Amino acid sequence: MAGTAFRWRERQRVDREYAVIGLGRFGSSLALTLMERGHNVLGIDRSREIVQRLADQLTQVVALDSSDEDALRAVDILSFDTVVVAIGSDFESNLLTTVALKSLGVRNVVCKASTERQRSILLRVGADRVVLPEQEAGRRLAQVLTAPGILDQLELEPGYSIMELQVPEALVGHTLAESDLRRRFGITVLVVKRKQSLVVSPPADYLLEKGDLLVVLGANTNISRLNEM
Repeated sequence: MAGTAFRWRERQRVDREYAVIGLGRFGSSLALTLMERGHNVLGIDRSREIVQRLADQLTQVVALDSSDEDALRAVDILSFDTVVVAIGSDFESNLLTTVALKSLGVRNVVCKASTERQRSILLRVGADRVVLPEQEAGRRLAQVLTAPGILDQLELEPGYSIMELQVPEALVGHTLAESDLRRRFGITVLVVKRKQSLVVSPPADYLLEKGDLLVVLGANTNISRLNEM
């Protein structure tokens, strides 16, 4: 298994890669949304039935005991930017998996909890972030993980949205014409928010300033690319 995982990662290397452990409703929603945004995703679950169902939708899916450090090493878990523990029905497995990940040295571990008490326990054993399903659904968490500069999102259809984001540093001091977002990213700027003012359909010579908020329309993957400038 270790050799297979290594070959996959060399072949599929991208800027960000994620592992999602626990592929129930929350975990599968998160994993599929990350895929929609152009990222590689390793899905992990104990259920072989679930693994088979998602095999054609994620970059790679494996069935294993996620509390087993040797099994996690075999899938090269340390090389993932973020590992999300989305195990909901079995808190003991959730806890043991979190401990195993931090013991191995995983940099960023995000966990799902069902109660505030579970959240407190997971944070104490080393989780970097803990979310409760009623507060952050899988799709919202995917947005936070992959595009922290994006402030809000209205999905028009799968893969396309209107989003509000902070103007990237690379665009500050340039006009919209100079930025050429339509040609470079296929993105349309609908509104620019500056302090208390709101400019709808800003002109091509509109000069972008630090602190501006852009409301843009386009493909999710392209907006994420813009946000990462």
